[in-house]
Amino acid sequence: MCARATFVAVALLCGIAPTPAVAQPARASSAPRGTLFIVGGGPQPPALVQEFVRLAGGAGRAKIIVFAMASEDGKASGAEKADDLRKLGADARNVWVNHDEANTDSVAHLLDGATGVWFGGGDQVLLTKALKGTKTEAAIHARYRAGAVVGGTSAGAAVMSASMITGDERHPGGVRPVKDSASYMTIARDNMIMSEGFGLLTDAVVDQHFVRRKRSNRLVSVVLELPVHLGVGIDESTALIVSPEGTWHVMGESVAVIYDARHAAITPAGRTLGATGVVMHVLPQGGTFDPKSGKARLP
Repeated sequence: MCARATFVAVALLCGIAPTPAVAQPARASSAPRGTLFIVGGGPQPPALVQEFVRLAGGAGRAKIIVFAMASEDGKASGAEKADDLRKLGADARNVWVNHDEANTDSVAHLLDGATGVWFGGGDQVLLTKALKGTKTEAAIHARYRAGAVVGGTSAGAAVMSASMITGDERHPGGVRPVKDSASYMTIARDNMIMSEGFGLLTDAVVDQHFVRRKRSNRLVSVVLELPVHLGVGIDESTALIVSPEGTWHVMGESVAVIYDARHAAITPAGRTLGATGVVMHVLPQGGTFDPKSGKARLP
């Protein structure tokens, strides 16, 4: 059975249809690569977890390393995630390390032979602080190039981009600052604070909890400002699956929203941020997008 047919069968059995200083995007590698499994946060339907294990090799073959340092309770939540993966037949281990530990050969070698890597949720800045620039991060990239699936949820989704949304703003509310907890109320230049992610996805910026937490303004601002000019907002209980060929597939209970401004006319620096010709796609489960051609398809 082909991979696509297996994907469809797994999903249908589970009741879900398948599928400024700003960091600059890294160059895409021409080396073979694996799959990205980017979840927008929230509860994960069983079909999503099962598909991640399948992509990692399936029961009895999958070897998955969990990194949950994005959360203060990551030792517990990471252990729980590893246990859930073991129940599906994977060999799964929660690895909790700081930056110094992640930069040791002993920790990096824990990824030897890994067929899957999972990043837990929380604060994406904490996750990159622990792993960015270390031997362990290099080992993650090596496993991805060797064909492993790399996934994550919430903060673990945000870290996939070369340019990572931190969630912080320089000027909340713009010229009318907010006095409560509301955020992302403007589309504006030099507002969203960006950092360097792991650069596993080099041709787009990832946002998460997207529809549920009304994050359209911040992703539009980032897409218009960054040279990549392409962004995807993944809602909760939904995954964006990036195939080794680079095609995006949506799986889960909600949608992924894509903003493509690569051919848009954008106002120059010094003027209010605006654009014409921005293409938007709202893709439910089973929808696909080819970032090379810019073509999207509904299921």
